[in-house]
Amino acid sequence: MSSLKVVLPIILILLLGAGYFYFSQQEENPQKQNLVTQVKKGEFLVHVTATGELKAKRSQEIKGPQGMRTAQIYQTNITDLIPEGTLVKEGDYVASLDKTELETKMKDAMAEVEKIETQLAQAEIDTAIEMRGIRDQLINLKFSMQEKKLQVEQSKYEAKSVIRQAEIDLERTERDYNQLLAKLELTKEKSDAKISEIGASLRQTQLRLSTLQKLAGEFTIRAPKDGMLIYARSWNGKIGPGSQISSWNPTVAELPDLTDMISKTYVNEVDISKVQKGQEVKIKVDAFPDKNYSGQVIKIANIGEQLRNYDSKVFEVIVQVNEVDSILRPAMTTGNEILVNTYRDVLSIPMEGLYSDSLSYVYLNQNGKTVRKEVVPGPTNNDEVIIAHGLSENDEILLIEPENGDKLSFMPLDPQIKADIEKRLAEERKAREAAMEERRKKVKDEEISGESRAGGIVIFN
Repeated sequence: MSSLKVVLPIILILLLGAGYFYFSQQEENPQKQNLVTQVKKGEFLVHVTATGELKAKRSQEIKGPQGMRTAQIYQTNITDLIPEGTLVKEGDYVASLDKTELETKMKDAMAEVEKIETQLAQAEIDTAIEMRGIRDQLINLKFSMQEKKLQVEQSKYEAKSVIRQAEIDLERTERDYNQLLAKLELTKEKSDAKISEIGASLRQTQLRLSTLQKLAGEFTIRAPKDGMLIYARSWNGKIGPGSQISSWNPTVAELPDLTDMISKTYVNEVDISKVQKGQEVKIKVDAFPDKNYSGQVIKIANIGEQLRNYDSKVFEVIVQVNEVDSILRPAMTTGNEILVNTYRDVLSIPMEGLYSDSLSYVYLNQNGKTVRKEVVPGPTNNDEVIIAHGLSENDEILLIEPENGDKLSFMPLDPQIKADIEKRLAEERKAREAAMEERRKKVKDEEISGESRAGGIVIFN
């Protein structure tokens, strides 16, 4: 009985060990199978993928008042804006802006007009009174001159001193009359100038009031033509009810041309050197995963920019959508696959299977053993690399370096063959670059409406 107690635990331990070994071997088998892959032959695509956003290539901007800066109103709020996606007709109501500051300026202008009108009336009255006083003095002097003339005539039989005194009195009166007459002319010119100055100030203030009143009508915004309304975007996001617009960019909304769409995307600085104008693009719209569209790169930014939440700089790339589809709408998210190059009937392996130090090589299963085989690699994409020389179709290579990899036998390439292959690859690369340059020249430079305004944040694939 005691011996049975000793044997049973030993048997149990052996059974558990056998079960663990069996199941662990079962788990390792798939992994071992995944360590080996075959060299494949066929089409090899090099592409850059990035997420984009649909927008109209051309759109009619719906702007707020253009004269806000003239009125010294630099910012105002949107108090009401019709829903995005609304179909509008020319002249339909779109939005209204806050008139608080404008109404304050109108009240000030009206008060200024009333003040200047009072000043003008007062100046006219003062002028009339002053001119009337001078004219009365002239009349009195005229009577005095007649009297002096009479005295001169009557004194002709008097002594010469009396005659001379009468003549002096007449000359003095005539001089006073002429001086007063000149004063009348100067007073009239002075009064006219003052009234003209006040009148000019009045007209200027009335013009400002008229401009403000006209501007008040523009604070109710209407559609310039038929179309589907979408909200405009500023540096801090989409403009909507309650948003603030400035006098420098008073755009409230847009009426996009939905028959001509583009995808605005951003490519990181690592991949931007691969992207050229004229390249073909495969486009998928997230909202319609079963639909495929084609496109072409038509514009690439020369300068990168730093977007929020990204460490590296990105470059804006504009993709023309070739198809016209009524279901496409601005702001829809697109997946863009920019085709850089297509290679036909080439050998390729996963990137994990290629190793390099001073030269490039793979771990090749050959005749039941593993060897290090030198190869000449070609262009790469995100996952694979072309093998220009050194392997054959269906050759088996390891994806993970074996433990004794540095001790395996090495199979070098013939130096002359290797040099010839590398020369051919360089010539093919130059030919592709020349063809790409010709394709780029065929794409005309185009201005995209609203491209200076900031868009949303883009996520790279």
